[in-house]
Amino acid sequence: MTLTIGLYGANLRVLAAPSAAAGIARLAEDLGYDSLWVGDHVVLPTPRVEPSPMEPAEPLLDPVVSLGFLAAHTSRIALAAGVVVLPQRNPLVLAKQLATVDVLSGGRLVFGAGVGYLEPELTAIGVPLARRGARTEEYLAAIQSLWYDEKPEYHGEFVDFAGVDAHPRPVRRVPVVLGGHSTTGLRRALRLADGWYGYLLGLRATKERLAELARLATEVPRETPLHVSITPSRLLTPEIVADYAELGVDRLVVAPLPEFSLEQVRDFVEANAPGRLLSR
Repeated sequence: MTLTIGLYGANLRVLAAPSAAAGIARLAEDLGYDSLWVGDHVVLPTPRVEPSPMEPAEPLLDPVVSLGFLAAHTSRIALAAGVVVLPQRNPLVLAKQLATVDVLSGGRLVFGAGVGYLEPELTAIGVPLARRGARTEEYLAAIQSLWYDEKPEYHGEFVDFAGVDAHPRPVRRVPVVLGGHSTTGLRRALRLADGWYGYLLGLRATKERLAELARLATEVPRETPLHVSITPSRLLTPEIVADYAELGVDRLVVAPLPEFSLEQVRDFVEANAPGRLLSR
């Protein structure tokens, strides 16, 4: 079995405390997790309204700053943004921040991005909900130009620059993972990313999304397979992990329950360790 296990939520709720985040990050690395994933919301609506995933007073650290902190407390595990709400970030500033994380971590960054879905958050930041997909695609292209082009340059509807550069560049080509469960989101991942991330999907929903990806892949030519990461919506056993693997999932990113204490998070990380779940 080639499936790997990652850990979600390394910057939120009880893991927003520095000592807790550092301790769980080191534990996950020691137990063989392949990646640590952080979430992103700059602001949350108050009072909470659907589909907001958290209460506004729940702690949620900035994802990029958190990845830099986690880099200092680990040495091998991949550090994944899962996912940055890209249209609400300045792409040039974000490119500098993420390249910094990659350099400081020795090339361990995974850049996960999404188009966003919380209208109150996007509006408060000054980004319209409309055309956020197109904005996301331009921002991603602009970031990659700054990272990889000899003479970075991009001219689009939402970002326009030339005659500038930024160093240091990332240590190596940074894997890009795009989220989104819609057909448009899946097609975007096939066109622009190395991987796709599905959040809180059971086996049936995962099978449906992967079937849709396979259908869309006939329309979107790729040179390499799309790497699939899933946060499961159920407790895992070795048998269930094997079922996900048989569907074609490459990585399961397990997420502790929101109400967990630090002790419960630690127990969860130990219970879902790759050495236990990948025993078959």
